[in-house]
Amino acid sequence: MATSFVFDRIDALRSVCGINDSNIPYLEKLLGCSIYVRGDRVECNTEESGDPQRTSKLFIDLLDRLSRLSGITSDISEPEILMEYKSVQDALDRAADGSPEKPAKREFISVLSKAVYPKSSNQEAYIRAMNRSQITFGIGPAGTGKTYLAVAYCLGELLSGRKQKLILTRPVVEAGESLGFLPGDLSQKLNPYLKPLYDSMEAMIAPATIRRLEDSGAIEIAPLAYMRGRSIHNACIILDEAQNTTQAQMKMFLTRIGENSCAIITGDVTQIDLPKTSASGLVQASEILRDIEGIEFVSFTARDTVRSRVVQRIISAYEKN
Repeated sequence: MATSFVFDRIDALRSVCGINDSNIPYLEKLLGCSIYVRGDRVECNTEESGDPQRTSKLFIDLLDRLSRLSGITSDISEPEILMEYKSVQDALDRAADGSPEKPAKREFISVLSKAVYPKSSNQEAYIRAMNRSQITFGIGPAGTGKTYLAVAYCLGELLSGRKQKLILTRPVVEAGESLGFLPGDLSQKLNPYLKPLYDSMEAMIAPATIRRLEDSGAIEIAPLAYMRGRSIHNACIILDEAQNTTQAQMKMFLTRIGENSCAIITGDVTQIDLPKTSASGLVQASEILRDIEGIEFVSFTARDTVRSRVVQRIISAYEKN
């Protein structure tokens, strides 16, 4: 049986099908059908194992997701397709059981007039955790969106006025904690190490806005060693590359968090650069803090990777080794 789905806009067709129809093989694998792109429509041959209802609903939901991206991106990625596919399957299973369909609440982050939506179920859980917990740990490999979403959440809190300051910090393992020999002021010394955070910010707001927030003190950067002795109130704090904190540093950081402040800690426990004589504070925290109220842990895997397919395959290969 052939199912045809017509797109109102060619750009929407390109976004769903991917660059050079790169998403088509993945859609065929999920849906169990052959898909052909013809003009402004896709034709799905579902005679063998496909389900026409599931196929149609998936394309409708992908278009709905595309309309909700609000200019953040024009691409639908494989993790987004998988997330919508699971949602469609859950809805069809409920209908088959006679259960009323419950429209799932879509988690997202508002940054000024933009909306940042998750691209996997773990990213959605991550946003939910940041919204309800004072301390959130995002642990997983590179490219899973843990830093990007942390920056988006904190910018949303800062620009909405719910928080007065955004503090960016990380352990500077490569240069030691003194940083004295690096040129420039403290901000210039740390800039190379915090570039991933700035890349994420610049993807959402203009560089001029970032500079204005820095000049006013609303955005502050600090090496982790400089956090000792502080009590931070009414702020969002991002601790990046937390796998390179020592156990003492992690305890010190977590006890800096004051009233109306939140902390988001990100790291990849497979990329620890500490000397072999030092144990990772992130690993210890994930072992002893999981049952503490107000703290949540979200673990990411290669399936959450939102970079290229080859990066996803590389991470999977390392996880198996």
